[in-house]
Amino acid sequence: MTSSDVDARRRPDEPEKPIGQDGADGADGATGAANAAKQGEKVVELQRKVIQLEKAVESHATVDQAIGIVVALGKLTPDQGWTVLRETSQHTNMKLSRVADLVVAWGCAGELPENVRRALDASLARARATSECTEPTA
Repeated sequence: MTSSDVDARRRPDEPEKPIGQDGADGADGATGAANAAKQGEKVVELQRKVIQLEKAVESHATVDQAIGIVVALGKLTPDQGWTVLRETSQHTNMKLSRVADLVVAWGCAGELPENVRRALDASLARARATSECTEPTA
């Protein structure tokens, strides 16, 4: 069964009828074609949404990893790590996801573009000055 085989007018709990059994689809082929076209458009739109959501999930994971790196590096809280990334993004005029990509790659490769490094250092210094972290108790 394909998406074009589904009758949009049928309730989910109603059994399927062969085309033409209810009189509407068999008598008017244009109605069936129009329904199939609408369903095809819905499938395409849903595929676009799935791709967009997959990208968002991937980006979110990278941002979380970058926050972890910043938190460990600066001995900050996760909220402060988020603020550092956000400020770095704003001061470099880069999307947050791009800054996060660079920070994660920096954790592996050890290199960071100079403008990002300067903005990150400045934001880390501001965050450290007001850090809410305390030393763990043993």
